[in-house]
Amino acid sequence: MRQLSVILLFLFAFSPALSDDVESVVAKLSQTSVSLTTGFAGSKLSVYGAIKGVGDEDHNLQAIVTVTGPSAPLEVRKKVRTAGIWINGRGVRVESAPSFYAVATTGPIRDIITHTDELRFRIGLDHVIQLVDAPNWVNDREEYRRAVARVRADEGLYSVRNDTVDLIDGALLLTEIDLPANLVEGDYEARIFLLRDMRVIDVFSDTIEVRRAGIGRIIYWGAREYPALYGVLSIVVALIAGWLASAFFRTFFPN
Repeated sequence: MRQLSVILLFLFAFSPALSDDVESVVAKLSQTSVSLTTGFAGSKLSVYGAIKGVGDEDHNLQAIVTVTGPSAPLEVRKKVRTAGIWINGRGVRVESAPSFYAVATTGPIRDIITHTDELRFRIGLDHVIQLVDAPNWVNDREEYRRAVARVRADEGLYSVRNDTVDLIDGALLLTEIDLPANLVEGDYEARIFLLRDMRVIDVFSDTIEVRRAGIGRIIYWGAREYPALYGVLSIVVALIAGWLASAFFRTFFPN
């Protein structure tokens, strides 16, 4: 089915009846919904598409693919050494940071898009992590923005991969995005930017629904809606499990 979709997209791009003077991109995602079950260990999102209106002489097109998860504010704290002990210092509030952000490009991002379009379409970690203001005691506000990017990159939640989008004959687009196991629930936005001469000439977007499923959804819902009851039940379950384990060993391994 995936191969058939790629072929249809390719034919669609080269159909004379649908071609026009301005290039545009039509694309398809391998999945538009992800179920976060207890056994979910991550997956790969395949993005494939075709460019309509491309001519034989067009060899200067570039593409950027981004996938952005739900954004939320967070507090960033810097480790400080006090009396010979490292502790968390005062926090700096980051107004908004995506829970997941992946970028794939046909080339080095600085070489294929202008800074103006980067800012306009919010492409890149410098533009999706919003630190609007900072306390007066902060000397380097960008240090906190970089800290968010570094920590989430280490967790597999942020990635910028240059030269990973294939443009075959300047008309067929293919790439893959890694979706880690620690995704959060919400709507993820996938966008494809088509560029010529470092300017965005077309944008394609689609939504990926990430939802918890099965027993994991029930546990997640209970922990959020009834945290006190969830905590008590967790303690009770742990006590019962410990008692059962103790009873088992006393019965079958008395010595």
